[in-house]
Amino acid sequence: MGSPRGMENLKRKNGAVPATIAIFDGKCHVGLSQKQIEYFGKAKDVWKVSLRDMPFVISKNLYGATTVAATMRIASMAGIRVFVTGGIGGVHRGAETSMDISADLTEMAQTSVAVVSAGVKSILDIGLTLEYLETKGIPVVTYGQDEFPSFYSRKSGFPSPLRLNTPAEVALMLDTKWKLGLNGAVLIANPVPEEQEIQPGEMELYIHYALAAAKEKHVTGKEVTPFLLKYIAEHTKGESLEANIALIKHNAKVGTAIAVAYTNL
Repeated sequence: MGSPRGMENLKRKNGAVPATIAIFDGKCHVGLSQKQIEYFGKAKDVWKVSLRDMPFVISKNLYGATTVAATMRIASMAGIRVFVTGGIGGVHRGAETSMDISADLTEMAQTSVAVVSAGVKSILDIGLTLEYLETKGIPVVTYGQDEFPSFYSRKSGFPSPLRLNTPAEVALMLDTKWKLGLNGAVLIANPVPEEQEIQPGEMELYIHYALAAAKEKHVTGKEVTPFLLKYIAEHTKGESLEANIALIKHNAKVGTAIAVAYTNL
């Protein structure tokens, strides 16, 4: 069920039409065949594609797994209003010197697609990311609780700017925002199910170890996030991977309910 096809089947059962997005042989695909999904699961020549990479990857007929920013843009081109992911990128720890801020945030300021995620990846600076989202005028709604989640955990120590409790409430807010001519995304933070969460103190320890390892190995740029997530998965004995799968399933379920409610308005 944690596979892309499993996620698609979950969305179909709950009344939505799934459309997995990627760049395949230099073309933007909104909806992938089983064969294409299997290719991405095995291939070694797949780019991690954000907005700046799209012209190169497409012009060279390459293959790309798209970031939140690139997926949002392609979804918007296809008229899709609700996008489900694991966690968004944001302001990296130490960004006051590195200036490492994800293009996901700048894209959310201008592209009118709702993003359902388990919050901001906990390897990032959640407080600064929330400040940046506020600066860009991006509404941040936490689904069903007052505290903003931190990806692997339901807690982050930061209050959520907004809270809504039902798909219908979220759908109405999306409809209202865009009818007012207020372009841009809404971040819908959906906490990981309680039984699968990892306590924030425990995860923070692994994050510090992972950051130290990345610094020691001189990992920089867009390689940082994959390195940190892989390091954490390996050193939590798969516990973080299980939480990741659980939160993606939960995001798919809630995102589907929001998409159906939005369509029915």
